[in-house]
Amino acid sequence: MTRSGFAAIIGRPNVGKSTLVNQVVGTKVTITSASPNTTRNAIRGILTEDDVQVVFVDTPGIHRPKTGLGHRLNETARASVDGVDVILAVIEAGKEIGPGDRNVITTMLEHCRRPQDPQGCVIVNKMDKTGRDAVAAQLMAAHEAVASIAAEKGIAAAAARVEYFPVSAKTGAGAAALVRFVQGLMPEGEFLFPADEVSDVPEAMWVAELVREQLVRKTKQELPHSIHTRVIEFEWPHITVEIVVERESQKGMVIGKGGQLLKDVGIAARRQLPEGCYLELKVSVEASWQKRDDVMDRFGI
Repeated sequence: MTRSGFAAIIGRPNVGKSTLVNQVVGTKVTITSASPNTTRNAIRGILTEDDVQVVFVDTPGIHRPKTGLGHRLNETARASVDGVDVILAVIEAGKEIGPGDRNVITTMLEHCRRPQDPQGCVIVNKMDKTGRDAVAAQLMAAHEAVASIAAEKGIAAAAARVEYFPVSAKTGAGAAALVRFVQGLMPEGEFLFPADEVSDVPEAMWVAELVREQLVRKTKQELPHSIHTRVIEFEWPHITVEIVVERESQKGMVIGKGGQLLKDVGIAARRQLPEGCYLELKVSVEASWQKRDDVMDRFGI
């Protein structure tokens, strides 16, 4: 009998959720960067081993929103925990558990109140950046935070069910134990995806995301939230990706002096695509798109 189900990964921006998905699935299915809120959609990474399939759902970081886009990202993250079998709340090993982390833990606990609800887990990530004592201290702090939040909410029984795992999404340390635990929680049922699939991301979206990943990395903190990418032509081997910014001045920043930055982005993205692909990049301006529902609807965000 086969078993299959969903595990949603939630956390503040930039705690390593996407890196964790890529690590447990064993290949790159979601983009990563050092900039917060790189992930904008619920991305599913699929791990199928023997008779068990786990669909890990990467989600946007839960944060205090300042734009319409920010509100939509939070809605996407919170909606992703509905109907799953496991909720993995990710915090960092080397940082104090602050209000943002407590908000994430609260979201997990509120969906794991009863025995029939999803299994809640707290993942202490980035253990490679701290010593063993610091990881142990963070695990204890996480346990105390879970207990206090559950007591505040009147759901102490939910805290008793939570499990804790230290991992390094970057190196893979601790990931195998986490995967085995999650696999053991999957209910009986047919596979949800073909056994050889690793993601449900459409190819066009994947290409657009590769371009956005490189743009975010190369522009660093200057433009990440102002950039949107989408494929406007896909006729293999020719693919055209439109890069949308909010102001005319940002267009020049994306193109770079003599077009060099845009050229570097194209080269870096093309390296991750099949040989023979011709990737064309175009830059356009859509004023204040992060604040406009009509544009975000059109973009599918």
